[in-house]
Amino acid sequence: MMDRDALVAMRLDKWLWAARFYKTRSLATDAVDKHQVEVNGGRAKPAREIRVGDRLRVRIGDVEWRLTVRGLSMQRGPA
Repeated sequence: MMDRDALVAMRLDKWLWAARFYKTRSLATDAVDKHQVEVNGGRAKPAREIRVGDRLRVRIGDVEWRLTVRGLSMQRGPA
């Protein structure tokens, strides 16, 4: 089992799903592939590893979020 403190990076698509920006990982992957998600001001691939402190821009339709990653989790929490 993985120690929570040992988690220093994770896939971008997995984080977007776990943080509840998308209902499925495939929707998160599609959004990244369509350049609707930027990491630290640049385009990214779904497998890009993100870390605490990275800055993201997430666009879903007309809504845009600018956020800073404050934590990583391998599990998706409740809504």
